[in-house]
Amino acid sequence: RERERQRERGREKLTLVLALATFLAAFGSSFQYGYNVAAVNSPSEFMQQFYNDTYYDRNKENIESFTLTLLWSLTVSMFPFGGFIGSLMVGFLVNNLGRKGALLFNNIFSILPAILMGCSKIAKSFEIIIASRLLVGICAGISSNVVPMYLGELAPKNLRGALGVVPQLFITVGILVAQLFGLRSVLASEEGWPILLGLTGVPAGLQLLLLPFFPESPRYLLIQKKNESAAEKALQTLRGWKDVDMEMEEIRKEDEAEKAAGFISVWKLFRMQSLRWQLISTIVLMAGQQLSGVNAIYYYADQIYLSAGVKSNDVQYVTAGTGAVNVFMTMVTVFVVELWGRRNLLLIGFSTCLTACIVLTVALALQNTISWMPYVSIVCVIVYVIGHAVGPSPIPALFITEIFLQSSRPSAYMIGGSVHWLSNFIVGLIFPFIQVGLGPYSFIIFAIICLLTTIYIFMVVPETKGRTFVEINQIFAKKNKVSDVYPEKEEKELNDLPPATREQ
Repeated sequence: RERERQRERGREKLTLVLALATFLAAFGSSFQYGYNVAAVNSPSEFMQQFYNDTYYDRNKENIESFTLTLLWSLTVSMFPFGGFIGSLMVGFLVNNLGRKGALLFNNIFSILPAILMGCSKIAKSFEIIIASRLLVGICAGISSNVVPMYLGELAPKNLRGALGVVPQLFITVGILVAQLFGLRSVLASEEGWPILLGLTGVPAGLQLLLLPFFPESPRYLLIQKKNESAAEKALQTLRGWKDVDMEMEEIRKEDEAEKAAGFISVWKLFRMQSLRWQLISTIVLMAGQQLSGVNAIYYYADQIYLSAGVKSNDVQYVTAGTGAVNVFMTMVTVFVVELWGRRNLLLIGFSTCLTACIVLTVALALQNTISWMPYVSIVCVIVYVIGHAVGPSPIPALFITEIFLQSSRPSAYMIGGSVHWLSNFIVGLIFPFIQVGLGPYSFIIFAIICLLTTIYIFMVVPETKGRTFVEINQIFAKKNKVSDVYPEKEEKELNDLPPATREQ
């Protein structure tokens, strides 16, 4: 018994190796996602002036307003479109290169566009910026799926939630750093914006240099590569503990539970009854995360601050303050996710966003009638940011790692990532039109989505805190009305398929 207690203590520790692997994966990949979300916002007027000047140099006439708007829309929307493409690449990369290998390969899509964007002004080409935004989007699409998968598979079960939230923490840090570097007094200037865009390559370079010295996912090594000695060595390095028999046995149980399945393709995942509610939950949570209005809140925030009397030159500082609140609350989530659980944080987060959207709608409708209403609007923005940082932002990606086993996890991330980026793209595309059509009442749509997502979580989503991947899948087996993780009937169906179909 004493030996088992010692083993548990060995598993529970956040060792230096695990902490550094988490930092390098999140800073080298997730940070860039956040940085590139916000990097083009502050210098937009200088960049659009560059587009106009470049067009004039080529054609000896000023660019038309519609063409400039179209080029700028492309610059912004290429990022989520690239994210969607990146999500579709995840399955192939993580199964062929491993989790760590996929992250290292992904740095191509950061370092190359960073150099290109940094040189775009010298090259006098706005096309380079648009193409580079597509490439950094692909980078973000891959990293937003692979980092939580990698960290979820490295972490012991008692730290899985905390480490699973770290990628979202670094996304918010990336947004804040881009906002600070994007202040007029720093790099948001005619000379500084190419440097601002080019800095995205620095974290990628650091990851490329140092991550090769850290272990690959033990689950990938044992279940997919069948390399037991390498998996054991990786676990020993991560835990700082030689005796990892219990954890190796747990991974073997997962391997046994899904041995017949092989690699489950996206197409097969949609057809499997034993994974039905896991898949529906992934789609609902990822869509709810983006369609709950988080991007619209940030889009609307500047106007809300201006209407409350904030001077136009000071809005940038208030926006950075909101970014700091986002970072702080995500940091809080890292520490409370193992205490309060994933389900509770999702319910608290979406309920907070729902309340903020309803009150914000009322405040915006009455802001010209009641003098203090604009201040209520500012409070609503901050409350919404807090609510989203607690649950809807960090938990869905962590949840995908926990509710799927090794064979179906890459395909689940491809589906979840695709839903995430398509929803992001759709909101960016249609929100300006919704805003024109509905005005202050546009947030009612987001309130309804928050309400529906909250109801779904309350009725369907189980708590996954402190459970092994196999135990979580046994909970879903009951919801899916099947007797086991992969029932015999589905095993037979999988085996009856040609090998090529199983491994697509």
